[in-house]
Order: sequence, then C-alpha cells, then structure tokens
Amino acid sequence: MAAKELANVVLRVPSILVLDMLYKCDIDSFTDHLKARTEDMLFKYKYVIWNIYYLGHIVSTVVLLLPLGHIIQLYLHVLCTLLLYMGHQIVRDYVRDEAQYGYDGALFLDSPALNRFVTALTSQIIVSTLCAFLMRTRRVWLFSAHLLPLLARVVSVPLDWLLTLCSVSMMITGAEMAVFLLANLFVPYRLARATYREIMAIEVTELYRLMAVVVSLWHGFAVPVLFSVFWFVLFGVQLVTNYGTITAVQQGPLLYLLTSVSECCASPYSLLGLTFVVSYTALGLLSLCKFYLGGFNALQNHNVMHRGVTEGVTLLLLALQTGLLDMTALQRCFLLFIILFIVLTSTLQSMSEITEPVVLGLGASRNRSVWKHLRGLSMCGFLLLFPGFMAYKISQFFNMDFWLLILVSSCMLTSLQVTGTLLIYSLFMVEVWRGAALPGLDEIVYYVNGVCRVLEFAVAVCVVAYGAWESLWGEWSWMGASVIVIHSYCNVWLRAQAGWKSFLLRQEAARKINVLPRASAEQLQDHNDVCAICFQDMTSAVITYCGHFFHGNCLRKWLYVQETCPMCHASIKPSSANPTAAAGEAPPTHQNPPPSEQQPSETHQEEVLGPQGDNVCSAETNCDESERKYSNSERNCSKESLQHLHYGANGDSQGVANPVPSCSSHGEVDPEVASQELREAD
Repeated sequence: MAAKELANVVLRVPSILVLDMLYKCDIDSFTDHLKARTEDMLFKYKYVIWNIYYLGHIVSTVVLLLPLGHIIQLYLHVLCTLLLYMGHQIVRDYVRDEAQYGYDGALFLDSPALNRFVTALTSQIIVSTLCAFLMRTRRVWLFSAHLLPLLARVVSVPLDWLLTLCSVSMMITGAEMAVFLLANLFVPYRLARATYREIMAIEVTELYRLMAVVVSLWHGFAVPVLFSVFWFVLFGVQLVTNYGTITAVQQGPLLYLLTSVSECCASPYSLLGLTFVVSYTALGLLSLCKFYLGGFNALQNHNVMHRGVTEGVTLLLLALQTGLLDMTALQRCFLLFIILFIVLTSTLQSMSEITEPVVLGLGASRNRSVWKHLRGLSMCGFLLLFPGFMAYKISQFFNMDFWLLILVSSCMLTSLQVTGTLLIYSLFMVEVWRGAALPGLDEIVYYVNGVCRVLEFAVAVCVVAYGAWESLWGEWSWMGASVIVIHSYCNVWLRAQAGWKSFLLRQEAARKINVLPRASAEQLQDHNDVCAICFQDMTSAVITYCGHFFHGNCLRKWLYVQETCPMCHASIKPSSANPTAAAGEAPPTHQNPPPSEQQPSETHQEEVLGPQGDNVCSAETNCDESERKYSNSERNCSKESLQHLHYGANGDSQGVANPVPSCSSHGEVDPEVASQELREAD
C-alpha cells in the first residue's frame, strides 16, 4: 500500500514539472527572434511552435489526471521506446565502424570483426528481451527490427547496403509505434467518458456532484503531498544549479536560501507547492509544541486551526494579493521575506493558542508535577521573547512605515497575550499558595483578556484601513478587494460582535445579581449546605426567586451561559407572581410544611415505582439535598424536591398539580402511569 501511494505521487511529479517549464517559457520572445526567408515561412514556424506549446499543456494535463495503472503503463511504454532507440543507435554505430574498417568478408575469418559483431548482437538481444519483459509478452520478434542489419552482416551483405537496412529497420519500428499509438489514441477519451458516467450516475444536486469530484481528485491524487514533492524537487535543482557560483558566495547562506525559495515560486504551480510546504512546516512546528507540552496524548487533538491550514492560506492569499508572480526576482525575494515573516508570526500565534489552555489548566487544576509546569513556563518564555527579537530584527532591515508597524505590532501582540497568560497563571498559583480564593479574580482575568482582545481588534482595524487605502489610492484589484472584505468580516466584524456580546452578557449578569437578595447569617445557618455550582461552603450567598442559595460570583458565571436557575431551571427574573421578591426582599425558602401537609394522603406514603416496578423513592426517604439522580430503573429525590414539586416554586399550591403517581383501584401504583406522571412533573 505504501509503495502504491509513493508511486501515485512520484509518477505524477514529471507532469507538473513540464507544466511549470511551459509556464516559464517566453514564447513571444522566442518567436520574435526567429528568422526565415519569407514572411509566410516565419508565420508557419510560429504557428508550429505555438501548437507545440499548447499540445504540451494538453498532454501534461492528461498524463497528470490519468489513473495510476495507466500512468505506470505509459511510463513502461516510454521506457520501451527509449530502449528501442538505444538499440537502433548501437546498430548504427556498429555499421559505421564496419564501414570504416572496410572488411566485408566472412566474420569468422577476421577476429576483430567477429568480436565487434558478437558485442553488438549481445546488446541487441538484451534490448529486445527487456522490451518484451516490460510489455509482458513472449513475442520478442516485435522488438527485433534493429537486428536486421546484424543478420545481413552474417550473410556478408555489402557494407553500403547495411546503412540502408538501418534506415529500413528504423522505419519498421516507427510503423509499429504508429500502429500502437493509433490503437490507443482514444484511451484518455474512454477514461474521461467512463468517469463522467460514474459522476452523472450519482443522484444528487449539481453543487454536491462538483464537490464530490473535487474531493475525489484531492484524495485520489494526494494533492498536498504531490505539490510538496514537486516543490522540493524544484528547490533541490535550484540549489544544485547555483551552488558554488560567485553570486551564491557573495549572498551568504541565509540570503542564498531565500533567493532560491523566491526563484521556486515564479509560477502558479510552484507557488501552490510552496503553500503546501509552508502548511506542512507549520503543522510540524505546532505538533512539536503539542508534544513538548503534553506528550503523545496531546497529538490526538485534530483542531483544523492548528494543522497549518491558516499559515498556508495566509501565504497564498498574500502572494495573490500583492502580485508576487508578476514581479522581478529581486522584488519577489524582498516581498517573499515579508510574507514568510507574517506566516511565522501566525505560527507563533497558533503556538500561543495551544500553550495558553495548557498553562492555565496547570494553574487551575493545582497540578503538582514540576516538570509539566517547567515545560509550560519555558514555552511561554520562548513565545514571550522570540516575537520581540523578530520585531527588533525586521526593524533593523527596513525603515519604519505603516506596513512595518503592523508587522511589529503583530509580534508584540503575541508577547502581550503570553504576558497575560503568565499573569493569570501567577494569580492561580498565588491562590494555590494561599489555600483560599482570591477576591475579584474573575474580574481580573476578564480585564486582562479584554485588553488583549481590544489590542488585537485595533491591529485588525489598522490592517483593514491600510488595505482599503491602498485599494482606493493605489493599485486596485478584485483579489485585493476580496481579501479586504474577508478580513473585515472575519477579523473586525466578528471580533467586535463577540466582544460586544460578551460585554452585554456581563452587564446583564451583574444587573441580575445586584437585584437578588443577599442571604443573612441566620438563613445561611438554617440552609447549612454548599454552593451547588462550586461545591464550596457558603459564608455569603444570594437567593434566587425560586429559593435556592448560590455564591454571587458562581451564579454570575452561570448567567454568562444561560439565564435560568442551575437547580430548577426557573427564570432568574422578578415575576409578578412574587412581588415581595421583586421588591428586593428575601423570598421564602423551602421550609418543612406543617404536619397536616406532611401527610397529605395515603397516596403520598405509597412507594413510587418506576417503569420496571422497582422501588424509586418515598415521601419519607432521606436523600441528598444537593442533587437528584435519574435513571430508567431508579430515581433518588430529596424531600425538599418532592415538596417543591407538590407545593409550587413559592411554597403555595401553584406548582405541579399532582406530581405523585396515581394508584390503581387496589391501592397499588400502576408502573406505566407512575412513569408518565413523573416525566410530566419533571
């Protein structure tokens, strides 16, 4: 399987190399230097050259899209053709040597002539055998036309006729190849027709059918790996070609590598290859960061945003927006340096996003592993210092302008985010050292994150403003306008919307918490329970309108998610049915009902049976007052919850009419009716 995948990539690389070479060919300049006797002949020459140029594109594209089995057969036929050509060249060289030697008598009478003949005959037999082996046939005579001059030499044919027989043998081989090409001329057409029928047989919409074709080609041809291998081949050839030249020695290693990379992105094919190479490089760095922080288990996280996709797309969009392909070699090298700097900044940002939850998790979970803390802090130190070093170096190379300011600010934002992460981590560790919660920790964390988000938003706005200014007063293009629109929506509008929504949620949660009554010391003593959100003791608490006690900070965090009580899911709002609570007074808590209500009927004293007839709960069962657990076979509920269902949310009879299951005529509980009524009560 691995060999098949390797062949699927390697055998398609030559087609992309040919397409890349054809793109770089300047046909107009080549045809302008052509010379001919007449204008008509010059026109014919140009016509032939342009047709060869277009035919090269068509043939390379067809070969690139062929199935793997047909590509293997094609390469075998090309190899067989080269062997036959080599055989004919050997025979022609032999005939020329014989003509120069001048001996046309019997071979066994002249030892040098016999040695030359045996050598030529042996090589021709090997060539014919190899061709038959590659074509998987036993008809060796199909590949033996070049043996005709040698057979004529055995019967002492005059030397002048041997050259003629060489030409005849080449004509025979050419005729065989022409017949083979005509027989297989429509193979690509038949393959395309079969593929088209398979696609049209899928009964789906046109858009889905198109997406299915694209996905199939993407996975079938292994496009990322294919173009990455193509780019590495191109880059290796570029390095070997210019190695040791005066220019390479004068440039230095770093500039020489950067110049070679810029030379390998002068066509759409090589630019696409560089995109995938950058994507895989970023993926390797991010995977190395995950492995360093969390070991092998951390590599199981398949977050698309942390797989190098962002870095590759960033490079491709910037290259298309700035017109990288149309620039000269020096301009392309300069611009590629800036683009790669931006991509590296994006990679560091992704590494910061990976590191932040790991470090904060170590502080919040009170992990005692010193090695894990050391790895997280060392990664934070790297992400804190290296972006600053990058910003310092790039400011040394270029004069400070608006574009360079954006690049430097991007680096500094990464360092700022890491600083915020270290600050929050320090607060968590101080909390662990004190052994008690820090007051106002949630607000500090929110403001630290808020400052980072505001600065990110400001940088995004500056980028959009600069891009819009360049489009309006500089060179306008559809690609540049599209990138600005996408950047404005993703990095400006969505960030502003998310930030404003978060701010409104906090304001609304704070307003709701402020209007809730505070529990007195007597109420807390009577309640004598932990907070149902954090499971910690309550020295202070707020009371919801449904009568539940919570820490104020815990309930505020809960209200960021939803606006209902965590226990009974009642709305955290003052209602007209509870005017005293709406006025700010403490709502009545769930107290034990009077003795007359503790025994409402004989039905309440019956055991409630579940769907399977098991004992579920009783009116006098002592259950845990902080949780209710449900399952198909048993249901544990507290006396407070049962009374709450029966008497209503405010202690009156406005709750569920009758949460207790109905009994049969014999005083027994019907299991099905009991299960249904309990579901309705819940």
